[in-house]
Amino acid sequence: MQQRQDIKQYLAENFLFSSDASAIGDSDSLINTGIIDSTGIHELILFLEETFKLVVDPAEMIPANFDTVDAIDGFVKRKRALAAVV
Repeated sequence: MQQRQDIKQYLAENFLFSSDASAIGDSDSLINTGIIDSTGIHELILFLEETFKLVVDPAEMIPANFDTVDAIDGFVKRKRALAAVV
């Protein structure tokens, strides 16, 4: 649960300029609502790589992985699980 909170807090602070992480719903489309654009996705990826110690491959840099908090959280969980296996 802390991982999801960290993601929401980052999004709120860096894209909504708010300290209220609850301003973003877990299933709200970040792209369709204009909260995040392609540059924002790049910034988000850098945050995820640094914070959660993972590497996002170019083939994984698709909107489906970064459109909602649910999608981002799931993506990070999968990446961390794969890293734990290797």
